[in-house]
Amino acid sequence: MAETVQNNENKSKIKEFISTIPYNKIGIKDILDFEKTPRNIFIAVLTVAFLAMFVIGVTNYLIHGHHAYGISRQHPWGLLIAVYIFFVVSSTGLCIVGSLGDVFGFKDYMMVSKRAIFGSIVTILAGFAVIAFEIGHPVRMLIYNVLSPGLTSAIWWMGTLYGIYLTFMIIEFIFLLKNDMKMARYFGLTGLLVGLAAHSNLGGVFGFLNARTISNGVFYPTYFILTAFITGIYITFIMMGFRYKLKFPENAKIMLTNLAKIQGLLISILIFFEAWKMLTGVYGDMPTRADVAEHILTTMPFWIEVSFGMLIPLIIILSSNGRNVRGMFWGSLIGMVGIFFMRYDLVHDTQLKPLQMMKINEYQLPPEWVHYFPSPTEIMISLGGLGICLLLYWVGTKAFRLDADEH
Repeated sequence: MAETVQNNENKSKIKEFISTIPYNKIGIKDILDFEKTPRNIFIAVLTVAFLAMFVIGVTNYLIHGHHAYGISRQHPWGLLIAVYIFFVVSSTGLCIVGSLGDVFGFKDYMMVSKRAIFGSIVTILAGFAVIAFEIGHPVRMLIYNVLSPGLTSAIWWMGTLYGIYLTFMIIEFIFLLKNDMKMARYFGLTGLLVGLAAHSNLGGVFGFLNARTISNGVFYPTYFILTAFITGIYITFIMMGFRYKLKFPENAKIMLTNLAKIQGLLISILIFFEAWKMLTGVYGDMPTRADVAEHILTTMPFWIEVSFGMLIPLIIILSSNGRNVRGMFWGSLIGMVGIFFMRYDLVHDTQLKPLQMMKINEYQLPPEWVHYFPSPTEIMISLGGLGICLLLYWVGTKAFRLDADEH
């Protein structure tokens, strides 16, 4: 009897907690209600087009399976893996930016905490939506992830940690909405630590590839954390630019200027990392490493990654000492293009060199570089993930009060 009463009390407390979460009741009419400027109409049409592509791409995948993709036995990881990494890196980066205010107590960054944490939830959900149609059996994966965990598998740890990370991010966001900063700090810190563990583990998925010497080693687990922070700052500039229509109030200018200075340091470190990665790759002329590194240096996507993702934003920051906030908005848009190519290059370049065949006593032709180009289905699902991200974020701006001054 006492146990039943206790259970009822616990249920009532949970219901009361959920019922006190502040949100705005919205419908389809509210979602479609926006300022009809050319820019907003263009983004709305683009979002709808991306969502339609997602439906078409998923339908084609469900009919044809992995034959709808451009992948092969020689190149088993394709565009969807790169886009998944793009989204989860963005999520971790936004988590780091959001944690600057509510976890570490830097008051200037409190104004972006809720928006960044909500963005981290949205981006990882978009990443899950994309990867669900790459792994083959997502429902079966969820079941056997629990029933038969692969404790020696980096990919198992990645999926498990990201699931835990998402849970903590949602709880932290709820406490931020309720303005309970003490509990938000506890769950935010725990979520941040789990997110960093998951993200470095994602880098380990590439670092553990002993057969792919261009990736193998300790570089990627730390590189992923660095590029996550950079990506998070880029997206913060983009979100704040759209929020204030590039007419930033003084407190936003101060916060974004400080972020730009941090970004300048992080990009400089990233350039240092990339330079030494390529130098150590080429040095010694090691087979399957030096030749791959030399080939990467001759490809256009690599130089788009470097120029768009690093050099152009860094020039904007250095030319104004971080004070050109409007310039950094456009620089961040350019930077996100570079970040996408960074993720695509990471996946594709790892598989450039074909692995040695088992027939070692017979004559073999010299191996060629593995060629890959995403299929229309992969492109549609990937753009659909971006559409999901834009739609969820827009709905969130309507349903929740994401600004610190709207308690």
